[in-house]
Amino acid sequence: MSQSLSGKSILLGVCGGIACYKSVELLRLLMKEGAEVSVVMSGNADKFVTPLTFQALTGRPVYHRIFESGTENAMEHIAFSQKAELLIVAPATANTIAKMAHGLADSALSNLFLAYEGPVVIAPAMNSVMFSHPAVKANIALLQERGAKIVEPASGELACGAVGPGRLADLDDILSATHAILKKNLDFSGVRVLVTAGPTREFIDPVRYISNPSSGKMGYAIAEAFRDRGAQVDLISGPVRLEKPSGVEIFNCVTANEMHDCVHRRFPHCDILVMTAAVGDFAPRTIQKEKMKKQGRQSLNLELQATVDILKSVAQKRTTQFIAGFAAETENLIESAKEKLISKGVDMIVANDISAPGIGFQSNMNQVSLVYSNGSVERLPRADKREIADILLDRIRKELKS
Repeated sequence: MSQSLSGKSILLGVCGGIACYKSVELLRLLMKEGAEVSVVMSGNADKFVTPLTFQALTGRPVYHRIFESGTENAMEHIAFSQKAELLIVAPATANTIAKMAHGLADSALSNLFLAYEGPVVIAPAMNSVMFSHPAVKANIALLQERGAKIVEPASGELACGAVGPGRLADLDDILSATHAILKKNLDFSGVRVLVTAGPTREFIDPVRYISNPSSGKMGYAIAEAFRDRGAQVDLISGPVRLEKPSGVEIFNCVTANEMHDCVHRRFPHCDILVMTAAVGDFAPRTIQKEKMKKQGRQSLNLELQATVDILKSVAQKRTTQFIAGFAAETENLIESAKEKLISKGVDMIVANDISAPGIGFQSNMNQVSLVYSNGSVERLPRADKREIADILLDRIRKELKS
């Protein structure tokens, strides 16, 4: 009998859907691998499987009614959440997904979710039309952006007779996601990492600026991946609309010059620098003190000057630091990345084609090529940016050992 999850404390969230009965088997598999599992149920889950079933299997109280689950602790959702190393929600219905995405706390499960600070695995299961609805897609994407691991549902015949995506994923897939999180090593423990993310803005006048559509998602994913693998992370961020990652020290800046100064202040204290920020290459030579008027103008000529080369300038001052830069290109991807690696004097360039549909700026997905200092190139498959981040960390670790 496998005991690969021995000693791991897991919360199993169960929602009210026909796939609820599979949660019983998932619980059995988790316990078979040695996990200590506590069950928390949404408001309607007990219409499919009784709390007594889960209590009999786990030997633990089941949290299924806010303040009415029959235990002495009135703050159950806090007590349950403090010990757990992982929360698995399987099946996750459209209703509970919406509650988790928008911070509602009117069921035991959604209440506990807000009190839980650890990693989350969500396995949606619902009618295929519901799963395809833009609102459901948006809620899932929002949870994914916040760090939840989504185990995509399988396609096939559903309980309602419809055929399509929406069946609860195979339990083996949910277990694989569980293993990937709980068995993750802390191979960057004790390492100080500096990450840059997002765009810069170069002002023309007090209200207008030159910028780019970088969302910062790739850089934030890398910062979170380093954090989860034990590193002490400083994140220098341009203006983005992303939540601050917990456990990461963040430094906000706006212009290329501000980012340059911030990087140079933090760089001597780091072991690894990963520059994902889309720093503007040019800025107006003169910033107008007042808002420029359109009246009487048929055209406007701006004189631009090159911004400071942060990556090159910081690489010239390194001692033992490992430096990886990013190259966002629209043509000659690999050739441009190789040229950048040499001209900047860094250890690795991560190149991505921002002209390709569905990846790059603003997207949750990416597809990159890694260009190494020895000239070799590794093309990674299209994947979620967090998955790309984890692969990148694996490669950086390998380079540090070589």
